[in-house]
Amino acid sequence: MISTMQVNYVSPEEAVALVESGETIVVQGSTSIPNVLLRALTARAAELRDVKIIVGFGVDPNDAPYAKREYIDSFRALNIFVPNNLRNAMREGVADTIPCFLGEVPSLFRSGLVPVDVTFLNVSEPDENGYCSYGISADIAFSGAECSRKVIAQVNKYMPRTFGDPVIHVSRLAAVCRGDEPLVEVPTPVPNEIERKIGALIAAEIPDGATLQIGVGGIPNAVIDALRDHKHLGLHTEAITDGVLPLIEKGIIDNSLKKILPGKSVGSLVLGSRHLYDYIDNNPDFVIRDVAWTNDPQIIRQNPRAMAINSAVEVDLTGQVCADSIGETIISGVGGQHDFMYGAALSEGGKCFIALPSTTQKGKSKIVARLAPGAGVVTTRFQTQYVVTEYGAAFLRNKPLAERAKALIAIAHPSVREDLERAAVERFGIGFLRLK
Repeated sequence: MISTMQVNYVSPEEAVALVESGETIVVQGSTSIPNVLLRALTARAAELRDVKIIVGFGVDPNDAPYAKREYIDSFRALNIFVPNNLRNAMREGVADTIPCFLGEVPSLFRSGLVPVDVTFLNVSEPDENGYCSYGISADIAFSGAECSRKVIAQVNKYMPRTFGDPVIHVSRLAAVCRGDEPLVEVPTPVPNEIERKIGALIAAEIPDGATLQIGVGGIPNAVIDALRDHKHLGLHTEAITDGVLPLIEKGIIDNSLKKILPGKSVGSLVLGSRHLYDYIDNNPDFVIRDVAWTNDPQIIRQNPRAMAINSAVEVDLTGQVCADSIGETIISGVGGQHDFMYGAALSEGGKCFIALPSTTQKGKSKIVARLAPGAGVVTTRFQTQYVVTEYGAAFLRNKPLAERAKALIAIAHPSVREDLERAAVERFGIGFLRLK
């Protein structure tokens, strides 16, 4: 229901006129980046200096307008996750990244370690009481707005209303403009044969009554497809995608056995099609929460049989997982991988999976003797439980290093196993040889 109260709409240019040089802006992300505001801000480049723009996970078909070499003195782009629209800027050195777990970002704002002056939001129409919904993206925007002196919003008729944390009253907004731009839609990947094999292996390890954290891509969708005979599954995740809808519609995900918000599918952002956005609009079965809460391992662990399913760029023979870079080139962020891997490991009956094809599309092995020089470790060898490729599932928890190497070599592509064995002998010596 649309609000009948008076809202003082201004132009985007008038709204961003409140931003001053030297201030720090937090920008809402996911598929709802407030580009109307960002374009208007970029147009002020000549009159602004040293404005920091902090962004988290986000999807946009176009590069961020402010992250260009000619604006380097005006804007400094700082990533929490390195969204796709800032990867070119990262390669050019125009943008930088703040390494941190996504779940701890709100504490950086709330503690003042990262001071925030302004938050840009992309919100729903106000309801009859004057409250706007953040819709499909609470993640870092909720805490950003909480800690900002100025909150500037574009009201978007395409933004769904969601239940949970992400609402703000129009009286809290320093400026409001119209920003009726359709939300970015992300196609649902169709799993290939390799991904289906991996999905089936993971699904076989997931019991009825489990609570899922599941990511985005072909492998997560393959896992979902393989869960169609399961019962009483729950959803407590970071990103809610189209892939889970069939399981929800068939009652396979009913959230009946969760301890945290039973009966509700929980996430911090929504990522997918217009059908998904319409499905969650005013749907009380979905709850969108601050990422500091959804990704808190002490919250995650309270759901029994929590299952964390994540991906990787490469895994070395000791179980170290690189997921945010290709060598020194940073391509994403830690996101919630650590948060959910740790939380699921603490959960009663919980399990953690790292899922990846055995090779890249160019045929390079993703099970490696050593991580590439400069590669970042997202999940440490101390946390890794299951590593799954199309050749099987290696269970590493509590295994000595040499036994881990043997288990990982067994699920590597056959073409590289001999080379990996030589590397294991060189590294672990007789400890590996005695296992053969």
